[in-house]
Amino acid sequence: MSFRQHRMALLLACLPIAVAVSACNEPAQAPAAAPAPAPAPTVSPVERGRVLVQVGGCHDCHSPKKEGQIIKELMLSGHPSSVKITAPNKATGPWVIATTDMLTAWSGPWGISFAANITPDPDTGLKSSAWSEAAFLKAMKTGKHIGTGRDILLPMPWFMYKDLADEDLKAIWAYLQSIPPVKNEVPDPIPPPGAKK
Repeated sequence: MSFRQHRMALLLACLPIAVAVSACNEPAQAPAAAPAPAPAPTVSPVERGRVLVQVGGCHDCHSPKKEGQIIKELMLSGHPSSVKITAPNKATGPWVIATTDMLTAWSGPWGISFAANITPDPDTGLKSSAWSEAAFLKAMKTGKHIGTGRDILLPMPWFMYKDLADEDLKAIWAYLQSIPPVKNEVPDPIPPPGAKK
């Protein structure tokens, strides 16, 4: 091997080392800026209310059912006025609470309670003159019917809703005002036997 070939082989052998050393002397590149997060999708109050009604279990008691399925045209209309109940179910043993097959009327130590019509019907539901958004919020916060009346009875878990933000309760109200109204006069609660009226 000639001197010239030897020198060329030596240069080629050292080239990767020279490249590596020069790369170490380069200033570090700043990491690429993270992309801005996508804006959260805007959800209307009505849609938010629909979700809260769904996950809050409102259909469990306020929507009449047939064979366990919600009767769509009666959605959230409460205990059907056509189903007459006048006396509590005489539950025995450890079971002291009973309900109808539609899950819209309940009997227990408090007497008999009926799920309210929470559709926007102007005569029998939440669009009647007694109700307003403010009355609805007050009812959910205080456990009083229409915000100032009698106690809201079991099984309505108003005490679980009382801690919701006003915006969430307003969203529920907005959704309930958007659904089809159903005319259904729900009976008044029946006190337990021997209770003072």
